[in-house]
Amino acid sequence: TAPEQPAGEMENQTKPPDPRPDAPPEYNSHFVPGPPGTAVPPPAGYPGGLPMGYYSPQQPSTFPLYQPVGGTHPVQYQPGKYPVPNQPVPITWMPGPTPMANCPPGLEYLVQLDNIHVLQHFEPLEMMTRFETNNRYDIKNNSDQMVYIVTEDTDDFTRNAYRTLRPFVLRVTDCMGREIMTMQRPFRCTCCCFCCPSARQELEVQCPPGVTIGFVAEHWNLCRAVYSIQNEKKENVMRVRGPCSTYGCGSDSVFEVKSLDGVSNIGSIIRKWNGLLSAMADADHFDIHFPLDLDVKMKAMIFGACFLIVSLLFLSYPERISRSSS
Repeated sequence: TAPEQPAGEMENQTKPPDPRPDAPPEYNSHFVPGPPGTAVPPPAGYPGGLPMGYYSPQQPSTFPLYQPVGGTHPVQYQPGKYPVPNQPVPITWMPGPTPMANCPPGLEYLVQLDNIHVLQHFEPLEMMTRFETNNRYDIKNNSDQMVYIVTEDTDDFTRNAYRTLRPFVLRVTDCMGREIMTMQRPFRCTCCCFCCPSARQELEVQCPPGVTIGFVAEHWNLCRAVYSIQNEKKENVMRVRGPCSTYGCGSDSVFEVKSLDGVSNIGSIIRKWNGLLSAMADADHFDIHFPLDLDVKMKAMIFGACFLIVSLLFLSYPERISRSSS
């Protein structure tokens, strides 16, 4: 019989050899520790420090980190590029003048001006749906500063059923949102003779609202548009004489403001040609000129005459389409 082997030797023969070394090989490290840095406080929301796998933007790292916008150096864009969403465009208003004697409140702006621009808001909804909306206008000076905002106040049925013959109320507000002027156009039937006084269109100007300062009345004429500017007693003080054709393509339409005898030229209301928008959509641009030393109430009346001209001669979008196609 074979001699018996010790139990320890039997275990060594049955176990496979271990491939792992008993200890890692020795190496010399050239790392020299530097001075301790300043302590960085943990960011807000993590009282014990950042979670595992996150880097602090205050600590140096070999990875490029995203710097937050809300730092000491905010991101700045070039003017006119990359507009911030949901942020309205700032409006520059004309500096408010001091109150003046014998001047209705709110008309102090017109005392300093001899030229104003009436810019109608363009409404894409009207072009797509032919649904007439309330018109809005920006009134600016030559420095592109806002002077007034004019808003139409008419219900949907009246506005779309009567179109250019509709009665309306225009509310003029200043930079404080105060209504300083009101323009009212009553409904006038046009089924009778044009020379009948009851068929002539009229606009009443109130400043302040409730106090009438004058009227703008239409006069029948075979060739051109003619209007008279009246005082609060309906006495004629000026006349407005329009061109023979107000639908000239590529040219401005000039309405001359003259004295009653027609000799002196007081001012003008010019409808500017805006290309395709002038022919196809409600996006009119008017320039109103008057003497600087003209009575401020008469300036307001010339200003009001512009809106009666807009409502009568420069039609809404559906009517412009039918006129251009005929």
